[in-house]
Amino acid sequence: MVNPTAPRLGVVVPSGNAAVEPEISALLSGHVHVHATRFPLFTEFEQRERIARYNEALAPAIASFGRLGARAVVAECSGSHYLQGPAREQEFCDDLSARFGVEVTTVTRTVLAALASIDATEVTLVSPYAQWLTDLSQGYWEAAGIKVRDIVKVRSSKGFSPYDVSTDELVEQVRAADRPKDEVLLMTGTGMFTLAALEELKAGVERTIITSNLATAWWSLSRLAPDAVVNWRLAP
Repeated sequence: MVNPTAPRLGVVVPSGNAAVEPEISALLSGHVHVHATRFPLFTEFEQRERIARYNEALAPAIASFGRLGARAVVAECSGSHYLQGPAREQEFCDDLSARFGVEVTTVTRTVLAALASIDATEVTLVSPYAQWLTDLSQGYWEAAGIKVRDIVKVRSSKGFSPYDVSTDELVEQVRAADRPKDEVLLMTGTGMFTLAALEELKAGVERTIITSNLATAWWSLSRLAPDAVVNWRLAP
């Protein structure tokens, strides 16, 4: 059954990202409905310039929700906000929230909120990114006060590409890294499918693994449906 009165979450997603809607919807279990719009393609630009332009395109994307009645909107491209840095990102979200009269945040800010909720100040990054983007990611988290203890690089059969990492590839490479179970693993990238891997790695049961989509789901429930009961948790 679908609850037509459940609060509505808007997400703004890169065009090729197939993971955000199904993963967040699965985690929200119908307590919050997910409604998506997409950033422009910007195919004429290389990746760094393209993700920078997503920040300029976010306001029109939010406007495209029109009369949907979203209670909150999350921008779902981590790299765009690595480029901004946490201080500028805060101002950016505040400005958009005031402009549209709805809380606007970013996936990276939902990750920071999730980490704060479990008192985590150190992480080991699990990164499917190319080196330049991994470096930007590390710089962002450290600027936000999160110590990066180490980095586990995850490579798909097609190279460093979040969209192409399979569950088997992700699980195998995380297990091969043999990180201590008391570490917090932070899996970066909204476009990497992670839910099946979290189950195999006993996330929330034997160890703490935070992913971009898990953080957005947790943040959405905390804001929009705080009394909802779900069958997962951030930490054991």
